[in-house]
Amino acid sequence: MDKDRLSAFTDGVAAVIITIMVLELKPPAGTDLAALFGLAPTFLSYVLSFIYVAIYWNNHHHFFNLVKRVDGAILWANIHLLFWLSLIPFATAWIGAHPNAPLPTAVYGVSLLMPAAAWFILQTVIIRQQGPDSPLKAALGRDLKGKASPFLYAAGVASAFFSPLLADAFYVAVALMWLIPDRRIEKRVAG
Repeated sequence: MDKDRLSAFTDGVAAVIITIMVLELKPPAGTDLAALFGLAPTFLSYVLSFIYVAIYWNNHHHFFNLVKRVDGAILWANIHLLFWLSLIPFATAWIGAHPNAPLPTAVYGVSLLMPAAAWFILQTVIIRQQGPDSPLKAALGRDLKGKASPFLYAAGVASAFFSPLLADAFYVAVALMWLIPDRRIEKRVAG
């Protein structure tokens, strides 16, 4: 099957996810700076979630430059990824409304951990479909960022129950780690 429909659908879902998140941003009740600053947790949770969705979209684009065709397994693995990404707006709204609460902070971490697991599954399915000479496998190499991320998310989820701020630091750290596009894939596509 052609990969273009999968990419177009993924682009559309990512756009809807971002739209849902931005629609959750409401203007402050007051008209002074204090009222505006009161929205900082909501705005910061939106910014972090936007960055995460953008990271997935960017890396998805890079991955699929190395995929010539898709099969049913890749389609379902991609849908699985999109399902978990679609839950980020809910977790974003909850942590934005309750930034120092343990459970919303932990749920936010789970909303980041599950797309990471789905991403690993998608990556594995693509590599299996491509066979022993998989260009994606060659480009990923040891994939240290990909292997470290779930552990950092899990550490964030666990720490949310005694220090939501520490949990937030884990979530920001992973985003910073992935913010720069994956050069391994870019080199493989260019070469």
